[in-house]
Amino acid sequence: MNYSLVFPDGKIEGRVSLPTSKSISNRLLIISKLCNSGGGFPIEGLSDSDDTKLLQRGLESLSDTIDIGHAGTSMRFLTAYFAATGQVRTITGSDRMKNRPVSDLVDALNQLGADIVYLEKSGYPPVRTSGKAFSGDAIEISGNVSSQFITAMLLIAPTLPNGLTIRINGDPVSASYIKMTLELMQQAGVNSRFEKNVITVARQDYRSECMRVERDRSAASYWYQMMILANDAKLLLEGVTEKSLQGDAVISQLARQFGVNTEYTPEGAVLTKIKKKCPAFDYDFINIPDQVQTLAVTCCLNNTRFRFSGVQTLRVKETDRIAALQNELLKLGFCIKETNPGVLEWDGERVETQRNITVSTYNDHRMAMAFAPAAIHFPELKIENPDVVSKSYPNFWEDLKNVGVKLQRNN
Repeated sequence: MNYSLVFPDGKIEGRVSLPTSKSISNRLLIISKLCNSGGGFPIEGLSDSDDTKLLQRGLESLSDTIDIGHAGTSMRFLTAYFAATGQVRTITGSDRMKNRPVSDLVDALNQLGADIVYLEKSGYPPVRTSGKAFSGDAIEISGNVSSQFITAMLLIAPTLPNGLTIRINGDPVSASYIKMTLELMQQAGVNSRFEKNVITVARQDYRSECMRVERDRSAASYWYQMMILANDAKLLLEGVTEKSLQGDAVISQLARQFGVNTEYTPEGAVLTKIKKKCPAFDYDFINIPDQVQTLAVTCCLNNTRFRFSGVQTLRVKETDRIAALQNELLKLGFCIKETNPGVLEWDGERVETQRNITVSTYNDHRMAMAFAPAAIHFPELKIENPDVVSKSYPNFWEDLKNVGVKLQRNN
Protein backbone atom coordinates (compact mmCIF):
# COMPACT_ATOMS: atom_id res chain seq x y z
CA MET A 1 0.00 0.00 0.00
CA ASN A 2 1.17 3.55 -0.73
CA TYR A 3 -0.01 7.15 -0.91
CA SER A 4 0.10 9.40 -3.97
CA LEU A 5 0.60 13.06 -3.02
CA VAL A 6 -0.32 16.24 -4.88
CA PHE A 7 0.39 19.76 -3.63
CA PRO A 8 -2.01 21.90 -5.73
CA ASP A 9 -0.04 24.78 -7.28
CA GLY A 10 2.79 23.97 -4.89
CA LYS A 11 0.92 25.89 -2.19
CA ILE A 12 0.24 25.18 1.48
CA GLU A 13 -1.56 27.34 4.01
CA GLY A 14 -3.24 26.75 7.33
CA ARG A 15 -2.62 25.74 10.91
CA VAL A 16 -1.10 22.54 12.22
CA SER A 17 -1.35 20.98 15.67
CA LEU A 18 1.97 19.20 16.03
CA PRO A 19 2.26 16.07 18.17
CA THR A 20 3.97 16.35 21.52
CA SER A 21 7.55 15.18 21.89
CA LYS A 22 8.04 11.43 22.17
CA SER A 23 11.59 12.03 23.42
CA ILE A 24 10.33 14.04 26.38
CA SER A 25 7.35 11.72 26.91
CA ASN A 26 9.54 8.61 27.09
CA ARG A 27 11.90 10.18 29.61
CA LEU A 28 9.02 11.35 31.77
CA LEU A 29 7.46 7.86 31.75
CA ILE A 30 10.62 6.42 33.32
CA ILE A 31 10.97 9.31 35.77
CA SER A 32 7.32 8.97 36.81
CA LYS A 33 7.71 5.22 37.33
CA LEU A 34 10.68 5.85 39.63
CA CYS A 35 8.98 8.72 41.48
CA ASN A 36 6.99 8.54 44.71
CA SER A 37 7.90 4.87 45.29
CA GLY A 38 6.42 3.92 41.94
CA GLY A 39 3.28 5.98 42.46
CA GLY A 40 4.30 8.37 39.72
CA PHE A 41 2.74 11.68 38.74
CA PRO A 42 0.40 12.93 35.99
CA ILE A 43 1.99 13.74 32.62
CA GLU A 44 0.09 16.33 30.59
CA GLY A 45 0.23 15.98 26.82
CA LEU A 46 1.81 12.53 26.71
CA SER A 47 2.71 11.57 23.13
CA ASP A 48 0.34 9.24 21.28
CA SER A 49 3.18 7.87 19.13
CA ASP A 50 3.79 4.14 18.79
CA ASP A 51 7.16 4.52 20.52
CA THR A 52 5.60 6.05 23.63
CA LYS A 53 2.72 3.56 23.71
CA LEU A 54 5.18 0.66 23.50
CA LEU A 55 7.27 2.02 26.35
CA GLN A 56 4.19 2.65 28.48
CA ARG A 57 2.92 -0.86 27.75
CA GLY A 58 6.31 -2.33 28.67
CA LEU A 59 6.40 -0.47 31.98
CA GLU A 60 2.90 -1.65 32.88
CA SER A 61 3.27 -5.25 31.67
CA LEU A 62 3.60 -8.17 34.09
CA SER A 63 4.71 -10.49 31.31
CA ASP A 64 8.07 -12.25 31.47
CA THR A 65 8.88 -11.18 27.89
CA ILE A 66 8.46 -7.65 26.53
CA ASP A 67 8.44 -7.21 22.73
CA ILE A 68 9.18 -3.60 21.78
CA GLY A 69 9.15 -4.04 18.00
CA HIS A 70 11.22 -1.29 16.30
CA ALA A 71 11.33 1.02 19.36
CA GLY A 72 15.01 1.57 20.17
CA THR A 73 14.25 3.95 23.03
CA SER A 74 12.08 1.32 24.72
CA MET A 75 14.81 -1.30 24.39
CA ARG A 76 17.38 0.90 26.07
CA PHE A 77 15.22 2.51 28.74
CA LEU A 78 13.47 -0.73 29.76
CA THR A 79 16.74 -2.67 29.97
CA ALA A 80 18.14 -0.13 32.43
CA TYR A 81 14.84 0.24 34.33
CA PHE A 82 14.24 -3.50 34.81
CA ALA A 83 17.85 -4.06 35.85
CA ALA A 84 17.83 -1.18 38.36
CA THR A 85 14.52 -2.24 39.90
CA GLY A 86 15.56 -5.87 40.34
CA GLN A 87 13.17 -7.37 37.80
CA VAL A 88 13.82 -10.56 35.84
CA ARG A 89 12.61 -9.81 32.31
CA THR A 90 13.38 -10.61 28.69
CA ILE A 91 13.31 -7.66 26.28
CA THR A 92 13.14 -8.48 22.58
CA GLY A 93 12.09 -6.79 19.36
CA SER A 94 11.92 -6.90 15.57
CA ASP A 95 14.57 -8.40 13.30
CA ARG A 96 16.00 -4.91 12.79
CA MET A 97 16.11 -4.35 16.57
CA LYS A 98 18.06 -7.59 16.93
CA ASN A 99 20.76 -6.01 14.75
CA ARG A 100 21.02 -2.73 16.66
CA PRO A 101 23.91 -2.88 19.17
CA VAL A 102 23.26 -2.58 22.92
CA SER A 103 26.60 -3.78 24.27
CA ASP A 104 27.69 -0.35 25.56
CA LEU A 105 24.57 -0.12 27.72
CA VAL A 106 24.69 -3.73 28.89
CA ASP A 107 28.40 -3.44 29.73
CA ALA A 108 27.69 -0.29 31.75
CA LEU A 109 24.88 -1.98 33.70
CA ASN A 110 27.01 -5.04 34.30
CA GLN A 111 29.80 -2.81 35.66
CA LEU A 112 27.32 -2.00 38.43
CA GLY A 113 26.55 -5.69 39.05
CA ALA A 114 23.44 -6.18 36.92
CA ASP A 115 24.45 -9.50 35.25
CA ILE A 116 22.44 -9.03 32.03
CA VAL A 117 22.80 -11.78 29.43
CA TYR A 118 22.32 -11.94 25.65
CA LEU A 119 19.87 -14.60 24.51
CA GLU A 120 20.89 -14.82 20.86
CA LYS A 121 23.77 -12.82 19.36
CA SER A 122 26.37 -11.33 21.70
CA GLY A 123 26.06 -7.54 21.89
CA TYR A 124 22.50 -7.41 20.53
CA PRO A 125 18.91 -7.93 21.71
CA PRO A 126 17.16 -9.89 23.00
CA VAL A 127 18.55 -9.52 26.52
CA ARG A 128 17.48 -10.80 29.92
CA THR A 129 17.85 -8.91 33.16
CA SER A 130 18.70 -10.97 36.25
CA GLY A 131 17.20 -9.08 39.15
CA LYS A 132 20.61 -8.94 40.79
CA ALA A 133 21.18 -5.96 43.11
CA PHE A 134 23.53 -3.19 42.01
CA SER A 135 26.73 -2.66 44.00
CA GLY A 136 28.80 -0.16 41.99
CA ASP A 137 28.53 3.61 41.77
CA ALA A 138 30.66 4.51 38.73
CA ILE A 139 30.82 3.49 35.08
CA GLU A 140 32.66 4.30 31.89
CA ILE A 141 30.65 4.38 28.67
CA SER A 142 31.38 5.25 25.07
CA GLY A 143 29.81 8.46 23.84
CA ASN A 144 30.05 7.80 20.11
CA VAL A 145 27.26 5.25 19.54
CA SER A 146 24.01 6.52 21.07
CA SER A 147 23.12 9.17 23.63
CA GLN A 148 20.22 6.93 24.68
CA PHE A 149 22.65 4.58 26.43
CA ILE A 150 23.80 7.48 28.59
CA THR A 151 20.24 8.73 29.10
CA ALA A 152 19.09 5.26 30.19
CA MET A 153 21.80 5.26 32.87
CA LEU A 154 21.05 8.83 33.95
CA LEU A 155 17.34 8.16 34.47
CA ILE A 156 18.03 5.38 36.99
CA ALA A 157 21.09 7.09 38.56
CA PRO A 158 19.41 8.93 41.49
CA THR A 159 17.64 5.74 42.62
CA LEU A 160 20.84 3.69 42.98
CA PRO A 161 22.11 3.11 46.53
CA ASN A 162 25.16 5.36 46.10
CA GLY A 163 24.10 7.41 43.11
CA LEU A 164 26.17 7.24 39.94
CA THR A 165 29.19 8.83 38.29
CA ILE A 166 29.32 8.44 34.51
CA ARG A 167 32.58 8.98 32.66
CA ILE A 168 31.93 9.40 28.93
CA ASN A 169 34.74 8.22 26.67
CA GLY A 170 35.05 10.55 23.69
CA ASP A 171 32.72 13.34 22.66
CA PRO A 172 29.10 12.23 23.06
CA VAL A 173 26.87 12.13 19.98
CA SER A 174 23.47 13.82 20.28
CA ALA A 175 24.61 15.71 23.36
CA SER A 176 21.47 17.86 23.21
CA TYR A 177 19.45 14.79 24.25
CA ILE A 178 21.66 14.26 27.30
CA LYS A 179 21.11 17.89 28.30
CA MET A 180 17.35 17.41 27.81
CA THR A 181 17.44 14.42 30.14
CA LEU A 182 19.33 16.31 32.85
CA GLU A 183 16.93 19.26 32.60
CA LEU A 184 13.88 17.01 32.95
CA MET A 185 15.48 15.27 35.92
CA GLN A 186 16.09 18.67 37.52
CA GLN A 187 12.45 19.65 36.96
CA ALA A 188 11.57 16.45 38.82
CA GLY A 189 13.74 17.42 41.78
CA VAL A 190 17.07 15.71 40.93
CA ASN A 191 20.28 17.72 40.77
CA SER A 192 23.36 16.69 38.81
CA ARG A 193 26.78 17.95 37.79
CA PHE A 194 28.07 17.75 34.21
CA GLU A 195 31.71 18.84 33.90
CA LYS A 196 33.78 18.03 30.85
CA ASN A 197 32.84 14.40 30.13
CA VAL A 198 31.85 13.40 33.66
CA ILE A 199 28.27 13.42 34.97
CA THR A 200 27.66 12.97 38.69
CA VAL A 201 24.24 12.23 40.19
CA ALA A 202 23.97 11.69 43.96
CA ARG A 203 21.39 9.40 45.57
CA GLN A 204 18.14 11.42 45.57
CA ASP A 205 14.39 11.04 45.26
CA TYR A 206 12.42 12.14 42.24
CA ARG A 207 9.72 14.62 43.34
CA SER A 208 7.00 16.05 41.14
CA GLU A 209 3.25 16.63 41.19
CA CYS A 210 2.78 17.03 37.42
CA MET A 211 4.87 17.58 34.29
CA ARG A 212 3.93 18.77 30.81
CA VAL A 213 5.25 17.66 27.41
CA GLU A 214 6.09 20.30 24.78
CA ARG A 215 5.43 20.06 21.04
CA ASP A 216 7.76 17.90 18.99
CA ARG A 217 10.39 19.97 17.16
CA SER A 218 11.47 16.98 15.06
CA ALA A 219 7.93 16.93 13.67
CA ALA A 220 8.14 20.68 13.05
CA SER A 221 11.06 20.13 10.67
CA TYR A 222 8.86 18.61 7.96
CA TRP A 223 6.69 21.73 7.93
CA TYR A 224 9.74 23.96 7.64
CA GLN A 225 10.79 21.74 4.75
CA MET A 226 7.46 22.28 3.02
CA MET A 227 7.73 26.02 3.58
CA ILE A 228 11.14 26.03 1.85
CA LEU A 229 10.01 23.97 -1.13
CA ALA A 230 6.51 25.39 -1.68
CA ASN A 231 5.77 28.13 -4.21
CA ASP A 232 3.58 29.93 -1.71
CA ALA A 233 3.16 29.10 1.95
CA LYS A 234 2.09 30.35 5.35
CA LEU A 235 1.62 28.15 8.38
CA LEU A 236 0.82 28.40 12.06
CA LEU A 237 2.36 25.66 14.19
CA GLU A 238 0.00 25.71 17.16
CA GLY A 239 1.49 25.73 20.65
CA VAL A 240 5.12 25.95 19.49
CA THR A 241 7.07 28.33 21.72
CA GLU A 242 10.47 29.93 21.30
CA LYS A 243 11.88 28.22 24.38
CA SER A 244 12.44 24.48 24.07
CA LEU A 245 14.37 21.65 25.70
CA GLN A 246 14.80 19.97 22.32
CA GLY A 247 17.95 20.32 20.27
CA ASP A 248 15.84 20.00 17.11
CA ALA A 249 14.37 23.43 17.87
CA VAL A 250 17.39 24.78 15.96
CA ILE A 251 15.42 24.01 12.77
CA SER A 252 13.87 27.49 12.98
CA GLN A 253 17.34 29.05 12.71
CA LEU A 254 18.50 26.70 9.96
CA ALA A 255 15.35 27.28 7.92
CA ARG A 256 15.97 31.02 7.92
CA GLN A 257 19.05 30.36 5.78
CA PHE A 258 16.65 28.89 3.21
CA GLY A 259 14.16 31.76 3.36
CA VAL A 260 11.69 30.84 6.10
CA ASN A 261 11.00 33.28 8.91
CA THR A 262 9.55 32.28 12.31
CA GLU A 263 7.52 34.62 14.51
CA TYR A 264 6.37 33.42 17.93
CA THR A 265 2.87 34.48 18.97
CA PRO A 266 0.54 33.48 21.81
CA GLU A 267 -1.06 30.95 19.43
CA GLY A 268 2.21 29.40 18.31
CA ALA A 269 4.92 29.80 15.68
CA VAL A 270 3.95 31.62 12.46
CA LEU A 271 6.06 30.53 9.47
CA THR A 272 6.34 32.78 6.41
CA LYS A 273 8.51 32.75 3.27
CA ILE A 274 11.09 35.43 2.62
CA LYS A 275 13.16 35.94 -0.54
CA LYS A 276 16.50 34.28 0.07
CA LYS A 277 18.70 31.83 -1.81
CA CYS A 278 20.92 29.21 -0.20
CA PRO A 279 23.44 27.95 -2.80
CA ALA A 280 25.42 25.85 -0.29
CA PHE A 281 24.87 24.43 3.18
CA ASP A 282 27.54 23.02 5.51
CA TYR A 283 26.51 21.76 8.95
CA ASP A 284 27.57 19.36 11.71
CA PHE A 285 24.57 17.19 12.67
CA ILE A 286 26.22 15.42 15.59
CA ASN A 287 23.62 16.88 18.01
CA ILE A 288 20.56 16.71 15.73
CA PRO A 289 20.83 13.49 13.67
CA ASP A 290 17.05 13.28 13.18
CA GLN A 291 17.24 16.34 10.91
CA VAL A 292 19.59 14.77 8.35
CA GLN A 293 16.96 13.11 6.15
CA THR A 294 14.76 16.20 6.14
CA LEU A 295 17.54 18.58 5.18
CA ALA A 296 19.19 16.24 2.67
CA VAL A 297 15.95 16.04 0.69
CA THR A 298 15.38 19.78 1.14
CA CYS A 299 18.83 20.73 -0.12
CA CYS A 300 18.63 18.53 -3.20
CA LEU A 301 15.20 19.81 -4.23
CA ASN A 302 16.25 23.38 -3.44
CA ASN A 303 19.38 22.96 -5.59
CA THR A 304 21.54 23.62 -2.53
CA ARG A 305 24.84 21.79 -2.52
CA PHE A 306 25.64 20.43 0.91
CA ARG A 307 28.18 18.87 3.21
CA PHE A 308 26.76 17.18 6.33
CA SER A 309 29.21 15.96 8.98
CA GLY A 310 28.41 14.12 12.20
CA VAL A 311 25.99 11.67 10.55
CA GLN A 312 27.73 8.43 11.61
CA THR A 313 24.93 7.30 13.95
CA LEU A 314 22.50 7.09 11.02
CA ARG A 315 23.91 3.67 10.14
CA VAL A 316 22.35 2.11 13.27
CA LYS A 317 18.93 3.78 13.37
CA GLU A 318 15.57 2.21 12.38
CA THR A 319 17.33 1.45 9.09
CA ASP A 320 20.70 2.34 7.63
CA ARG A 321 19.56 5.88 6.94
CA ILE A 322 22.60 6.84 4.89
CA ALA A 323 22.08 3.97 2.44
CA ALA A 324 18.32 4.62 2.41
CA LEU A 325 18.84 8.31 1.55
CA GLN A 326 21.26 7.44 -1.24
CA ASN A 327 18.85 4.90 -2.73
CA GLU A 328 15.73 7.04 -2.65
CA LEU A 329 17.31 10.35 -3.68
CA LEU A 330 18.81 8.55 -6.66
CA LYS A 331 15.26 7.78 -7.81
CA LEU A 332 14.70 11.56 -7.85
CA GLY A 333 17.92 12.05 -9.82
CA PHE A 334 20.30 13.15 -7.03
CA CYS A 335 23.65 11.42 -6.40
CA ILE A 336 24.68 11.94 -2.78
CA LYS A 337 27.86 10.37 -1.43
CA GLU A 338 29.40 9.45 1.90
CA THR A 339 32.80 10.99 1.17
CA ASN A 340 34.25 10.04 4.58
CA PRO A 341 32.83 8.07 7.51
CA GLY A 342 30.14 10.30 9.00
CA VAL A 343 30.24 12.84 6.14
CA LEU A 344 27.47 13.05 3.54
CA GLU A 345 27.76 15.36 0.51
CA TRP A 346 25.97 16.45 -2.64
CA ASP A 347 28.02 18.41 -5.17
CA GLY A 348 25.18 19.00 -7.62
CA GLU A 349 25.57 15.74 -9.54
CA ARG A 350 22.34 14.70 -11.25
CA VAL A 351 21.18 11.67 -13.24
CA GLU A 352 17.97 10.93 -15.11
CA THR A 353 14.94 10.83 -12.87
CA GLN A 354 12.99 7.59 -12.62
CA ARG A 355 9.39 7.52 -13.81
CA ASN A 356 6.41 6.69 -11.60
CA ILE A 357 8.48 7.18 -8.47
CA THR A 358 7.63 5.22 -5.34
CA VAL A 359 9.75 6.09 -2.33
CA SER A 360 10.62 3.11 -0.15
CA THR A 361 10.48 3.85 3.57
CA TYR A 362 12.36 0.86 5.07
CA ASN A 363 9.98 0.77 8.06
CA ASP A 364 11.43 4.17 8.99
CA HIS A 365 8.97 6.92 9.91
CA ARG A 366 11.45 9.68 9.09
CA MET A 367 12.00 8.41 5.55
CA ALA A 368 8.25 8.69 4.88
CA MET A 369 7.92 12.20 6.30
CA ALA A 370 11.17 13.59 4.86
CA PHE A 371 10.27 12.51 1.33
CA ALA A 372 6.56 13.48 1.38
CA PRO A 373 7.33 17.18 0.63
CA ALA A 374 9.24 16.06 -2.49
CA ALA A 375 5.81 15.74 -4.12
CA ILE A 376 5.85 19.55 -4.45
CA HIS A 377 8.46 19.07 -7.20
CA PHE A 378 7.41 15.56 -8.26
CA PRO A 379 3.60 15.47 -8.65
CA GLU A 380 2.01 12.06 -8.03
CA LEU A 381 5.03 10.93 -6.02
CA LYS A 382 4.12 7.80 -4.04
CA ILE A 383 5.19 7.02 -0.48
CA GLU A 384 5.36 3.31 0.37
CA ASN A 385 4.01 2.00 3.69
CA PRO A 386 2.74 5.42 4.84
CA ASP A 387 1.38 4.09 8.13
CA VAL A 388 4.96 3.87 9.42
CA VAL A 389 4.66 7.53 10.52
CA SER A 390 2.68 6.37 13.57
CA LYS A 391 6.02 5.67 15.25
CA SER A 392 6.34 9.39 16.03
CA TYR A 393 3.61 11.41 14.23
CA PRO A 394 0.34 9.43 13.83
CA ASN A 395 -1.64 12.37 12.35
CA PHE A 396 0.95 13.44 9.77
CA TRP A 397 -1.14 12.54 6.70
CA GLU A 398 -4.31 14.08 8.12
CA ASP A 399 -2.41 17.28 8.86
CA LEU A 400 -1.18 17.35 5.26
CA LYS A 401 -4.76 17.09 3.99
CA ASN A 402 -5.83 19.90 6.31
CA VAL A 403 -3.40 22.33 4.62
CA GLY A 404 -4.55 21.45 1.12
CA VAL A 405 -2.47 18.43 0.09
CA LYS A 406 -4.37 15.79 -1.88
CA LEU A 407 -3.71 12.17 -0.89
CA GLN A 408 -4.80 9.02 -2.68
CA ARG A 409 -4.50 5.61 -1.08
CA ASN A 410 -3.29 2.91 -3.48
CA ASN A 411 -3.38 -0.80 -2.63
